[in-house]
This record gives sequence, C-alpha cells and structure tokens, in this order.
Amino acid sequence: MNMNIVKKWRFILPSTVIVLIALSNLSGPEDWSEINQRDAQEVGYWSTKEYEGYIPSNVEKYILDHLVELGYISENNPKGCTIWKDPSATNLDIHKSIHSYSTDLDNYIDTIKKFQPVTLELIDEETHTACDALKLHPDGMSAMFPSGQLSLSSSGWVEPLYPPLRSHKFCYENRHVMSLDYLVHDFEAMCHKLKPTSKKIFVDMGASLSFHASQQPPALELLNLYEKFGFHFDHIYAFEITFTEPKSVFEQLLPEKYFASYHWINTGVSHIRGHKMNPLHSILEKFSEDDFIVVKLDIDTSSIEVPLVEQLLEGGPDGMYHKLIDQFYFEHHVHLGELAKYW
Repeated sequence: MNMNIVKKWRFILPSTVIVLIALSNLSGPEDWSEINQRDAQEVGYWSTKEYEGYIPSNVEKYILDHLVELGYISENNPKGCTIWKDPSATNLDIHKSIHSYSTDLDNYIDTIKKFQPVTLELIDEETHTACDALKLHPDGMSAMFPSGQLSLSSSGWVEPLYPPLRSHKFCYENRHVMSLDYLVHDFEAMCHKLKPTSKKIFVDMGASLSFHASQQPPALELLNLYEKFGFHFDHIYAFEITFTEPKSVFEQLLPEKYFASYHWINTGVSHIRGHKMNPLHSILEKFSEDDFIVVKLDIDTSSIEVPLVEQLLEGGPDGMYHKLIDQFYFEHHVHLGELAKYW
C-alpha cells in the first residue's frame, strides 16, 4: 500500500510475518480527556486538528512529512530499516531521537513483564480510583518515555509509527520478525473510559489457534496482556474460515479459562454491509459506546479486509463505529523491502 494514508491509520501489530495496522481510538478530539490534552501540550505535540484525533510524535511527523524523500510512497519495496541504521537517512537529531525511544521502549517492555496481574475493582464513574493500580509510573505513561516519542490518541499514549512497521529489532536479528514487544498500551487511560456497566468485547476476524508451531497465537498473546491489567473479556467472537475440528479447538488449542466467554465461529466473514456475517453489523451494532470493544482483523484477503476497514473509516450508521471501537488491530500488506520475502 502507499504510505500516504498513515495520517489516519496507526500501524502497530505484526502478529504474523506480515505487518498489522491498528486503527485505534477512532473517536475525535472531542472525546479527549483534559489530562491527555495538557500532556500533549507540555511535551510539544502537534495540533490535534491536523490528524483528526491522533497526535504523532515529532519523529513520526517527520516521517509523514518526508515520505517522498524517504521513498515510502514507492511500490518498489523501499527499505524500512534504513532510518535505524543510517543517520544520514534522516538527520542526526531524528536519528538520536529514534534510538532514545528504543531505550525507553526496552524499559517499558521490562516494566510490563514485571507488572503483577491486577483485578480491577468496581469502577467509580466519577473518580476511577481503581485505574490507579494500572499506573506504570507515578507521573504517568509519558514519564516512561523521556525521549518524548510516544504518540497520543483518544485512548491514551501509543507507540509511534516508525518503519519497519514492527519491532525495530527485526532490522538486526530476524528472530524478532514476529515479536509484539514494541506495542505500547496505555491501560490506565483505557480504564478511565470504563463505566460500571461496561461490557468488554473482543472481536477476532482471522482467529486461527494453530500458529507457526510453538508460536503463541497473536490473539491469545493480546488477551493475556489485557487480562494482566484487569481487562477480562465478557465475550470473544472468533471468526476463522479454515475448518478446525471442534474437538481440537476446545480440547487442545483453547485455554480452559476462555470457555465461558469464547464464541468459536468457524466460517469466513463478509464485507457486505448489513450481511449477518459482517461482524461490524451483526455484532458491533448490538453494543453501546459505554462498552470496551477491541477488534482484530487478520484474514489475509484484501478484497474483504479493505472494504471492512473503509467501513470503519467511514464510521458506519450515524458514525457509530467511531464511538464503539476502542482498539483496532489490522493486518495489511505493505511494500517494504525487508518484509517482501515473507509474502
């Protein structure tokens, strides 16, 4: 794909050997907390108006502003790792900021791994005191990244959009190609959006539980991460077109802890608006904006995926998708030299 759409799409989750994009936090600036707006101003982030509810870090904005010079609007598989390895690809300040962010990210990942699982107490809609347990740093998420290179969304801080659109450690060692250890989740900010009656919903389109031998399926890795921070999903809708014996799914592949919430739907999804196999219509529209909804789209079929993403971008009936979806993970094939051999 051409990279000129990255102003609206957040590239984050390479859960397979292909890049995953997450269009996260679809609602606009009017939903931002005063705290997030103040934090953005303090660290020198850019105007919310330009990016419609998403504020890129200054390095991310540099990349967006120099797509042509960096070669990222080309379909000839430009190199994504060059900005990490060659200071002259950008400039010394940008190169230094990128590697300062790398150090911050290592510290963040280490903190996440050491974080002790919590159980969210009853959410107080006015004070949200239960959310304090999810704070990774006394001064908030941004303090975890003194480089100032996080980007900001209506659901909190997120990792910036940098090529190669996955862990930058892949640029040095291929074993990191499927690592998720570069995603930044602001669970404290997500918690502040919850209400006492909020249901937690996970919609997984492309839900294969058989994944590259010993590699944990991406969805299970995400579910485990959310659970560690007290987000236990009430319903998990898992669509998968490849037939899998139910006996295999429930006796071998699916952890028992998900039995009460897991809906295994062993058929493909449809991109047709209003079709009952289009989960945006048949599932999402049954919930409210008070609920916490995560959507993952990874079916390796662009003729279905792209129309679904376009429907999300358009917002659906009365803009409801923008109000409903809190986090969106999307696999999308892009022209990038280091990844070309994988597809």
